[in-house]
Amino acid sequence: MARLSYKHTLAACFIGYITQAIINNFAPLLFLTFQTEFEIGLDKITMLVTINFLTQLLVDMISAKAVDRIGYKPSIIFAHICCAVGLVGLAVFPSAGDPYVGLVVAVVIYAIGGGLIEVLISPIAQACPTDDKTGAMSLLHSFFCWGSAAVILLSTLILAAVGQSNWRWLSIAWAVVPIFNAIYFVLVPVNKLPEEEGGVKLTKLLGSGIFWLLLLMMVCSGASELAMSQWASAFAESGLGVSKAMGDLFGPCLFAVLMGIARVLYARFGARLNAPITIACSCALCVISYVLAAFAPIPVVGLIGCALCGFSVGIFWPATFSLGIGRLPKGGTALFALLSLAGDLGCTGGPTLVGLISDAEGGSLSSGLAFAMIFPILLAICSFVLLAISRREKKRALSDGLK
Repeated sequence: MARLSYKHTLAACFIGYITQAIINNFAPLLFLTFQTEFEIGLDKITMLVTINFLTQLLVDMISAKAVDRIGYKPSIIFAHICCAVGLVGLAVFPSAGDPYVGLVVAVVIYAIGGGLIEVLISPIAQACPTDDKTGAMSLLHSFFCWGSAAVILLSTLILAAVGQSNWRWLSIAWAVVPIFNAIYFVLVPVNKLPEEEGGVKLTKLLGSGIFWLLLLMMVCSGASELAMSQWASAFAESGLGVSKAMGDLFGPCLFAVLMGIARVLYARFGARLNAPITIACSCALCVISYVLAAFAPIPVVGLIGCALCGFSVGIFWPATFSLGIGRLPKGGTALFALLSLAGDLGCTGGPTLVGLISDAEGGSLSSGLAFAMIFPILLAICSFVLLAISRREKKRALSDGLK
């Protein structure tokens, strides 16, 4: 018998996204420290980001069927244990042998947990008996933003106070969050999505044109977000002429805060809005923010563009998830897993393409960011296509009703 209510289940889901924010944001703050302390080349250091997201992609691909067999609760508890072990391993494994191998092993372990969290948290929250599913989904996703801002802010301030050499203790301290949440999930009730009893087969899902349209929207959502956020610190440093620590606070931290605000606002008012139109309007703001960041003659205006981008991309991910649930209500865990896979593909590909194009243009970041505008533009086009399909379906239903 469950000892806690579904309000506690939602709270555990919120902390789950904070956990994911920890594993995705903490290590990158230490990249220069890793390079100096372990004498590892920058090319190998940057590969840690790729390994993290590729592992999460792989978990997204194979987890849909596995978690259905194992169950939501054991899977989400295992995910948090992996995150905790990986964070502790980040501090311990490099001292046990080859430092780089130790870092890679730690990253792979916590990335397995992060991939499972991304696949499981949304359906667990969706299965809770709440009235406003759209608002709950957007509020849920906002906690990744608050977690990201907290990790960047607290880690930067703590390391500035105690010294960068004490980063291992901070890594172990962050592991307390997933340990606590693993215990929390043991105690809370966890439902399976009720639609899955009569859910559609994966082959039928893959045969749906709406499904592929939603996948493309998720790819563009992830790419629009990460293509900018990965360069946020550089914008802050060049725009304000501040130290790296302050650059991290005014770059990625400000981006995350405004993205979180957008998701909270969407949680509050999203039920009254037309999701495809709202996404398209946010895409227009996103394009404007990229133009400001890439072409503004005054550096501080580039920082404003970065901040606006955080606000503009805030609803992309949760709104597309909600559209998927509404359009394909019997998709079940497979739908969440494949949408997460598409989103992670965008998160990996967006910043990579920006870097490649910038390098090809002689290190011109403006060129890479100008290219990245294609992602919100494509997302807006997909939103209008989905809107047109919905209106056509309503006209057809009305016509059939009059016959």
